[in-house]
Amino acid sequence: MSDSHIPQHLAIIMDGNGRWAREKGLPRRDGHRAGAESVREVVEACKKIGVRFLTLFAFSSENWNRPKPEIRALMALLKEFLRVKTPEMKEQGVRLHAIGRLKDLPADCRKELNSAIEQTASNTEIDVILALSYGSREEIVDAARQLAREAASGVLDPEDIDNEMMSQRLYTSNIPDPDLLIRTSGERRISNFLLWQISYAEIVINDKFWPDFRESDLNEAIAEYAQRNRRFGSI
Repeated sequence: MSDSHIPQHLAIIMDGNGRWAREKGLPRRDGHRAGAESVREVVEACKKIGVRFLTLFAFSSENWNRPKPEIRALMALLKEFLRVKTPEMKEQGVRLHAIGRLKDLPADCRKELNSAIEQTASNTEIDVILALSYGSREEIVDAARQLAREAASGVLDPEDIDNEMMSQRLYTSNIPDPDLLIRTSGERRISNFLLWQISYAEIVINDKFWPDFRESDLNEAIAEYAQRNRRFGSI
């Protein structure tokens, strides 16, 4: 497959951990742990085929409404994942980023996250972006507030505000927009994820729960993407 048929930026809504666990009679935390293994496999597969940016919807702003024991388990798993996988990411050329209202994460999680980001900052093989405490509407509101502050201070003329200015104030300001969005578990909705950035992304729905998503499923999605005719509004 030619490079032109490989998405530069792939975004994934990793859905179905809880339902995967329920179907197997397991606690939900076991589903999240199994999902973390899928993350490892997909990162490796993306490196292999030449995806340059991978954004993973790991924890939404709405997920704070889940039961507190599940949230604690998710935060503990995040810390463990970062602690265990950071040396591996350093060795394999993965540069880690995080987007979202990160200040809402527990202090110990932020510390582990910042450490992983710092330790992988010089890597160049693939950029992996974790969306944590992330909501796209909140992101757009934060960007609008920034523009409003700049206009109020006289730094910016409101009449000069355009798409590029808004894009530069989003959490993803230095990251190209996704070319392909994959959602697992068969759900057909965006769930407040990268609403601005996926304006022209191709979307592929996979019916498997995220813990069952494998390299072969990724390759199928990429093959489907390669067959799409991306017109960006033209004929």
